[in-house]
This record gives sequence, structure tokens and C-alpha cells, in this order.
Amino acid sequence: MAEANWYVVHTYSGYENKVKANIEKTIENRHLQEEILEVRVPLEDVQETRNGDKKTVTKKMLPGYVLIKMVMNDDTWYVVRNTRGVTGFVGPGSKPVPLTEEEMRPFEGHTSKVKVDFGVGDTVVAISGAWQDSVGIVQRMDDSKQSVRVAFEMFGRETPVEIAYSDVRKM
Repeated sequence: MAEANWYVVHTYSGYENKVKANIEKTIENRHLQEEILEVRVPLEDVQETRNGDKKTVTKKMLPGYVLIKMVMNDDTWYVVRNTRGVTGFVGPGSKPVPLTEEEMRPFEGHTSKVKVDFGVGDTVVAISGAWQDSVGIVQRMDDSKQSVRVAFEMFGRETPVEIAYSDVRKM
């Protein structure tokens, strides 16, 4: 038996969960459990801050896409490709390209991110930590670290400080 790999399937926007359910139903009806092993809509927790209120919201990491771990053959390709809501596999032409282990890493767990309502040049206030209640201007944002560099004024001089997104809010 061939090796199962992860593939990316493009769907109509908003149909990701419906496509997942349809493929899972087809797997059960056609007894393809040995060939199509898993169907996944990757999700992440995003902490949104609006007007100082923190809210955790679960969002799709890849809107319009579904991940499928399957053994690629004519049967499985046909089943997935002809599922209602699927527009095709990701890859050149009609040939699906499997994801590498490295490409799959970000989708392994349920991740958590903070989404903020401020940007570079905005005035913010620190809401916790050593700089609490200090007002400064955002100089740089780093989404990968989920942090922001804020220029606070201290003793008449600008002092750049790196702070987590969750520790500041827009004024």
C-alpha cells in the first residue's frame, strides 16, 4: 500500500466545515477509511482587543482550504475532487502536491494568537507590567513574536520598549 500524505484542498469560502463533513460521510459510505485517514479544518485561537476588552475567538487558519491525509490514487482523487464545495487540489495543473512535514508543523496543534486594533504610529497605553499606565507611540509590530515596540517618554527622552500585544491597548 502507498504512503499517506497531507494534501491541501481548495473549497468555496465558508464551506470548509461542510466539505469536511461531506468527505467524512463519503469515506464512511464507500469504506475508504484505509485510504483517506483524516480531514482537518485547522483552527487557531485569536485574542482580539477592542477598546481595552480582550476576547478569545476561534478562527480558521486557512479560510477556503481543508487539509486531507490520504493515499493518493485515482479513487481517492475522484472522491475528494467531486465533493460538493471542492474546487480542486492545490498543486500545478491537476496534479496534487503533498505537504512536507515542515509545512504541516503549524497545523499540528490548536495555536493561539492575539489580534490587536492598533498599528505603527498609534498612541497606546501599557495595561500591565513594569510600564503600566505609561503612554507611548507604537514604533514597530512583530506578529511572529506577538509583541510591539513602543517609545515611552522617560526623563525627557524616548525609551523604546518591547511589550507583548496583550499588555497594551489603543488610547
